[in-house]
Amino acid sequence: MTEPKVNMQDDEIFGEDHHAFRKTVRQFAESLEPFSEEWDRAGIFPREVFKQAADLGLLGIRFDESVGGMGLDWWFTVCYAEELVRTRNAGVNMALMVQSDMATPIIDEIGTDEVKKEFLAPAVAGDKIAALGISEPGGGSDVAAIRTTARTDGDDYIINGQKLWITNGTRADFITLAVRTGDDGFGGISLLVFPTDVKGFSVGKSIKKIGNKSSDTAEIFFDDCRVPKRYLLGEENMGFYHIMTNFQGERLIATVSAVAGLELAIREAVAYGNDRKAFNKPISKFQVWRHKMVEHLTAVEAARRLAYYAVDKTNKKPMEATREITMGKLFAGDLAQRVLYDCMQMHGGFGYTTEYPIGRAWVDARLMTVGGGTSEVMKEILVKLEGL
Repeated sequence: MTEPKVNMQDDEIFGEDHHAFRKTVRQFAESLEPFSEEWDRAGIFPREVFKQAADLGLLGIRFDESVGGMGLDWWFTVCYAEELVRTRNAGVNMALMVQSDMATPIIDEIGTDEVKKEFLAPAVAGDKIAALGISEPGGGSDVAAIRTTARTDGDDYIINGQKLWITNGTRADFITLAVRTGDDGFGGISLLVFPTDVKGFSVGKSIKKIGNKSSDTAEIFFDDCRVPKRYLLGEENMGFYHIMTNFQGERLIATVSAVAGLELAIREAVAYGNDRKAFNKPISKFQVWRHKMVEHLTAVEAARRLAYYAVDKTNKKPMEATREITMGKLFAGDLAQRVLYDCMQMHGGFGYTTEYPIGRAWVDARLMTVGGGTSEVMKEILVKLEGL
């Protein structure tokens, strides 16, 4: 398969260390690819995959060495996200990224040394699986509508409520949990670490999804669950701000991953079109497909440059990249629907089978316009940022 083109700007970004790291991630991802269909059918993948990723340093790329991290910057995370798509399994990738870039960065940022030692270090080592508990049945993108409560009882919190759409939820050892400790609205939300061996915690069911099937997604319940107040992350009632900050990293890595997956799909569609003939010539030689593919490659390159610009700003001043990250997720999410539709169409009937990865990629990509904030929410954020 033809490798993506690399321009001079990329040579200025990525050095020998990045390329060596990229090779490591690629080899790991490609070693998982043969199991992709099997894991999708099972609706879960082996726990030891987390440990394998951890042994390569993939679960703590930007975290300090004191917790087992590598102490690197966002450009190494880009290498990780771009190469991980070669698993051809978005469910595995999402589960690993929840562990590395969604449930744990908040702990790294505002957790106490004690909490980091108890939860973050084992997560980086792959010994504990992490989940992020924000979404609820009555509020996904609307974080301010959280209803799960944590009331003070001496030195403990008593937690009651329900969460939904929780990736890694059926087997997480701990959850980075958003709870309501104060009044209604964004001002009464706090974050804490919740170990799942606490009495009163239960998993309702593993949700059956149309895509990302190998990542376990759960509905979870809290019934008078008691946890020590020392598990609080940051200040009480200040969690909303940290959730919004965390969303930026989640959306950024999702965008980088999506863009890389789109280029991979285009290259594979072209390779298929070179081999498959119709009316005595390769499908890829028909003008309609040649033009579609170069149009898509142009759009993917534009999406990549927007994502890279957001990464550069994030490395310097994270909260100043909100506009670019939001634009990137919106653009990449909508682009994925068009690109993968055409890549699937180019495969003809085979695109509608499980014989080729493109059908699975097409279904999996639908989540990009929903997870981490819907495309409609991205537009509303941009309306406010642009003063419209």
